[in-house]
Amino acid sequence: MAQKTLRVLVVGLGNMGMSHALAYTRIPDFEVVGVCERRIAARELPEALKGAKKFDNFETALAELKPDVVSINTLPDTHAQYAMKAMEAGAHVFVEKPLADTAENAEKVVETAKRTGRKLVIGYILRQHPSWVKFIEIAQQLGTPLVFRMNLNQQSNGQTWDWHKRLLNSFPPIVDCGVHYVDVMCQMTKAKPVKVHAIGAQLTNEVSQQNYGMLQVIFDDGSVGWYEAGWGPMMSETAFFVKDVIGPKGSVSIVMAETAGNVKSDDINAHTKTNQILWHHADMKTPDTRIDMSDEPSHDDLCEREQRYLLKAIREDLDLGDHMNDGVKSLKIVLAADRSIHEGQVVMLD
Repeated sequence: MAQKTLRVLVVGLGNMGMSHALAYTRIPDFEVVGVCERRIAARELPEALKGAKKFDNFETALAELKPDVVSINTLPDTHAQYAMKAMEAGAHVFVEKPLADTAENAEKVVETAKRTGRKLVIGYILRQHPSWVKFIEIAQQLGTPLVFRMNLNQQSNGQTWDWHKRLLNSFPPIVDCGVHYVDVMCQMTKAKPVKVHAIGAQLTNEVSQQNYGMLQVIFDDGSVGWYEAGWGPMMSETAFFVKDVIGPKGSVSIVMAETAGNVKSDDINAHTKTNQILWHHADMKTPDTRIDMSDEPSHDDLCEREQRYLLKAIREDLDLGDHMNDGVKSLKIVLAADRSIHEGQVVMLD
């Protein structure tokens, strides 16, 4: 007996929202029945979404459509509220990172998922990326402690800078982008994060908070890591993409191959693209290994993989407990970093 098609309401049609909305249309088990954003009346939808009903109010869309799945791709300060309302209404939820605006609200969202029995998948896109999975797998072979060095600085202009300024109304970049890379650190070491320190700078009067920040996190196995992120037209294109892990047995790095060309920091595909993984062995007996990743999935392919993972979780009743708890843990670290900037001191983690 064929399983029923899952009816999807997509909320938020920005960069990520549109990618996810179109991903559902490429998966036969999903049907996008509604799309919702504040300025939906002026939105010209692509052909694949022409059959979806338009809404400018989330609660109205949820009540009228009674969807099986709600995909939340709005600004971060609405994520928790929308996710809980959707699950209380009986829908499974995909929610873009970060899961919530506070650690307390993130825990409430997870509690709601457990209580209602609904599936909750958080948009950690790197978890669906085969190159990043390989990167993590190699890092786990480097011994303990580990040193993590990561950044993603974006020289954003025009529409991209406008988008970043909207995001800055909710979070600085070390929170919004940082959850991805802190989550990667936490997968590489299963140790407990114990303290965080961060610094930041406001480089423009166009926004009301720091558009550059750098955090340091310490784990109870001695592992340490830093992550930095900056947005804006003033950011440097030099060393904007550093993904590097060092351990007693060597190091592993994501590198841009010479064939990658003139990649720009505001290219959304460059945020996930690896090109090559370089594995260095400390004993110097084994030559450095370069693993070619030039045939890796595109950004839109990765969005589709995320939604296929959601489908698998629903169809096969996967236990998403670790996935949800990891989402809360990485959010707590980056929120502690934001607090450290404002308080000017080290923040101890629970």
